[in-house]
Amino acid sequence: MEILIISGLSGSGKSRAATYLEDMGYYIVDNLPAEMMAKFAEFCAASSGRYDRVALVYDVRAGEPFDLLIETLENLKTSGVNCRMLFLEAETQVIINRYKETRRMHPLATNGRSIAQAVQIEREMLQPVRDHADFVLDSSSFSTAKLRSELINLFGTQADRQGVNVNVLSFGFKHGIPIEADLVFDVRFMPNPYYVAELKQKTGLDQEVHDFVFNFQQTHQFMEQLEKMMSFLLPLYSEEGKSVLVIAIGCTGGHHRSVAVAHELAEYIAREGYQVAENHRDISR
Repeated sequence: MEILIISGLSGSGKSRAATYLEDMGYYIVDNLPAEMMAKFAEFCAASSGRYDRVALVYDVRAGEPFDLLIETLENLKTSGVNCRMLFLEAETQVIINRYKETRRMHPLATNGRSIAQAVQIEREMLQPVRDHADFVLDSSSFSTAKLRSELINLFGTQADRQGVNVNVLSFGFKHGIPIEADLVFDVRFMPNPYYVAELKQKTGLDQEVHDFVFNFQQTHQFMEQLEKMMSFLLPLYSEEGKSVLVIAIGCTGGHHRSVAVAHELAEYIAREGYQVAENHRDISR
């Protein structure tokens, strides 16, 4: 069992970090008092693997001496639990700007304190916690994609590090463009097998239809340009931190041309080393 404690300054990105860790398979508990962590660890250990990866968000909202957190952390490690702590911080001006943008109140900005004063007080309060952290990240210059990337590097599995997952989807325009599509390509310019009697009842997954569609020069030229575009875009989407990319290929009915092209594109993307799923939304309509 693994327990990751997420602590740090208010406004440093703890909530967003928790969201990304949840995407990576962690069970998230926000604002759990230190005194309850040991009991929660016992509960997780008895859950038959359901809660093998847990992330606990802990900060000044707990309203208790931080010595309790440090003591709990050491006790968990002594008991054999793989327990680590991530501490997030940021420059004071960055935190001030973030609070101004969100119009939220800093938890210590009470009794007439400014945000800057609240941040300074919080730094001093959390210094012992920072000193005991296994990892310290300064999120001042982090984009959301950079924060996700750092967390994957620190805590991700091999599957998390494989980058963007691509879903290649064929569809028919007469049934509507898929709302989940990130990129849409129209292949209705290609000759239509629907008007060939022996191909009408077949689909783009049948070899005869595939051969018909790819028997034309414009199809090959289109695929060459599409593959070049994918080789350019996919590394950039992956670097930006996009986890899922949906590429939709459309023809009139979603039976022939779009299916054949989507199948060919999915095979190309797989050869490039990306995780890819192939789906044909309208093939049975």
